[in-house]
Amino acid sequence: MEIQLSAEILKQIPHFKVGVIEYKEITVGDSPQMVKGRLQLFQESIFFELENKEITGLPGIKEWRNIFKTTGKDPNRYRHSAEALYRRIQKQNFLSSIHSAIDINNFFSLQYQVPIGIYDLDRLKAPVVIRIGKEGEVYNGLNGRTNSLEHLILSSDENGAFGSPFVDSDRAPVTISTRNALQVIYLRPSTCDGDAAKLTESLMNMFTQIHGGKASYQILGCQ
Repeated sequence: MEIQLSAEILKQIPHFKVGVIEYKEITVGDSPQMVKGRLQLFQESIFFELENKEITGLPGIKEWRNIFKTTGKDPNRYRHSAEALYRRIQKQNFLSSIHSAIDINNFFSLQYQVPIGIYDLDRLKAPVVIRIGKEGEVYNGLNGRTNSLEHLILSSDENGAFGSPFVDSDRAPVTISTRNALQVIYLRPSTCDGDAAKLTESLMNMFTQIHGGKASYQILGCQ
């Protein structure tokens, strides 16, 4: 699928980059016990590490809060998804298993402190553009609310916006019926190109190990 990164983002955030993975012929289902166990143990570890710490001081959380500020979105009102996960864990409201694709998404988002979105590719229509939301732009989110996209980095296709590092829309979520998927890793701009590729490839390999199928990735925004 054709995927583009808008010039506006690169103008505001010169080192902005995303990892994009395209999956074909995958099988989504209940997470293996290994994944459930690792996700639970990792959350417990994070919970104890967060004692007497400010979440906003964590490197990845802080960097993405600054991105929101740069594009004009208040990070105190619109917390990016990785920060939202960390705040849940700090309250000991641990994430329960949903299905294999979401569980892997959450695990890597926690590990690298970055937002990650995954979408049903068959519900999207090329080209996909990662850009900044326009005035008055909204969508119905997976949080059950109508969300303002103005000044927010988002992913859109021919039918409009469908995802963002804040909350995804309800238009193209991955389910157990999904066979083809698109994953967007909102990398830290400070991540060097080599590490960005390693992180993206590591996620891709773990995902296909569990879901089967074929996959390919690319890094957008590398200099």
